[in-house]
Amino acid sequence: MTIHKHLITLIFFLVSLFSGRAQDIHPTSFGKGMINYIAKDSSWSVKFAPRMQFLSIFERDKTEDGYPSTGSNFLIRRARLKFDGFAFSPKLKYKIELGLSNRDLAGASKFNRNTPRYILDAVIKWNFYNNFVLWAGQTKLPGNRERVVSSANMQLVDRSILNKYFNIDRDIGIQLRHHFYIGKSFLVREIFSLAQGEGRNLTSGNLGGYQYTARVEFLPFGKFKSKGDYVQAAIQKETKPKLSVGISYDLNDDAVKTRSNQGKYMELDAGNYYMTDITTWFVDAMFKYRGFSFMGEFADRHAQAPVAIFPTNAPSGDVVLEGQSINLQMGYFVTDQLELAARYTSAKFGAFNRSGLEQEYTLGISKYISGHHLKVQTDMTWMRLGANTTGMMARLQFDLHF
Repeated sequence: MTIHKHLITLIFFLVSLFSGRAQDIHPTSFGKGMINYIAKDSSWSVKFAPRMQFLSIFERDKTEDGYPSTGSNFLIRRARLKFDGFAFSPKLKYKIELGLSNRDLAGASKFNRNTPRYILDAVIKWNFYNNFVLWAGQTKLPGNRERVVSSANMQLVDRSILNKYFNIDRDIGIQLRHHFYIGKSFLVREIFSLAQGEGRNLTSGNLGGYQYTARVEFLPFGKFKSKGDYVQAAIQKETKPKLSVGISYDLNDDAVKTRSNQGKYMELDAGNYYMTDITTWFVDAMFKYRGFSFMGEFADRHAQAPVAIFPTNAPSGDVVLEGQSINLQMGYFVTDQLELAARYTSAKFGAFNRSGLEQEYTLGISKYISGHHLKVQTDMTWMRLGANTTGMMARLQFDLHF
């Protein structure tokens, strides 16, 4: 309760502080942040941009008796506060993002002192030399494209099952980023990351080794408009075809969780954990032209020894989630604000995991009132969950992003 009070007090203090010095606030349009403040001597800046998503879900599972309802749900899917800007110099940028919804706060454990996990991102970005930028702090690792795309910029209501099972999400560490051009327009980006390897908001741990991630991206036709290679849907209409192809490799050395830096800790007994090397590959692409967009992804994960065992060689019950997944989705704007989208995703798991092939077929409609910043989205998904179970899910979501 005390933490909640302190957070609310801080928010009101910041709003009142900036409001009281309105002459120093550079006015912006909707979608550019609620507050955009630059110091009089231009030595620092801050942009404050809250956002929320209200989601309703209706699901039905197929049994021998037909499609009995399995329930519906209304929830605040996301409620977040984002701060970014620069400090001392425009070459030294920062980003802080806090999550307030139940899903963002969940995950308390002894490794984060059993407290809510408010912090999503807290990262400094230093452009220290030419095209080299050093990131330090907690942020998303350079894994699959769908995960790196902000949840505020998605084409359908939520991400696919490829991301659900195989993403490497956020972690604490450093990233070195660089880019160069081949000729006039062929852009190449390189990223290397060294992270703790056990996910976000840890205050103690690092039980195994470190997590190493490398990614390279090829943009043969140059940059997308408004960073559109990491924005789903063709919001910014590209007058010429644009393509980005990315490859990521991730090694979690002596990983202690069932999904690399995500999932469950593989605890053997008090103070001892099962460790194994886990490797994950991602190959993805984003293509846009006029009102059409396409995104494709492939994921592959393997562990050196996926079945956790006690020192006696008896299985502990924990198993690393291995397998492969494919995600394909596309969309087309039928009017300036209305888009139709479709997605197919499949996931096949390792021999020691669940059996069968998991598949999802999704059709969606989005009304972009003010781009991704104010939109209403609905979609319907048909699911195959293993060999004998199918289901359907309908979702409706309202998204507001300042």
